[in-house]
Amino acid sequence: MQNKFLKNDEYPPSEDTFFIANNIENEKGEYALDIGSGSGYLTQLLSDNFLFVVGTDINCNVLQHQTSYKTNNLICCNGSDALKIKFDFIICNLPYLATDEIMDIATDGGAEGFEIPKKIFDSAISNLATNGKFVFVTSSLSNYQKLIEYAEKLGLKTRIVAKKKLFFEELILIDAVW
Repeated sequence: MQNKFLKNDEYPPSEDTFFIANNIENEKGEYALDIGSGSGYLTQLLSDNFLFVVGTDINCNVLQHQTSYKTNNLICCNGSDALKIKFDFIICNLPYLATDEIMDIATDGGAEGFEIPKKIFDSAISNLATNGKFVFVTSSLSNYQKLIEYAEKLGLKTRIVAKKKLFFEELILIDAVW
């Protein structure tokens, strides 16, 4: 099996991307961050309602070669580690699939679908403004309750905003307010 970590494929907008988009299209503010920008679809959507938007991704080649949704203010980094800005609104289409091994950085979340999302949370929390909102998607195939508990341990107040049943899983959208 080929290790997709080394590939330069962008994660195309999929069910989880559109699920997030449908639930954030009315969000407005000054500063927004899309962690794991990939194709740029959600970053571009945020640009319609926020004054300043940044997209980050761990895969530099994907950011350099966005195909359909070219966006500005892209930074190649792990989570939001390279940023020193406070954002009103942060979104992340987490790599949430529970996997024993990280084969695809766009989708694999590690043990229980928690290992990689935890690292993203640790990174994002320092960039969330007071009263800021962090919105993320996860799955019934991962230990999403453990993820919610971790967000609350960090001091975020969480709530499940929406669920979407798919053939093989249920997508769960959560917002966490600082």
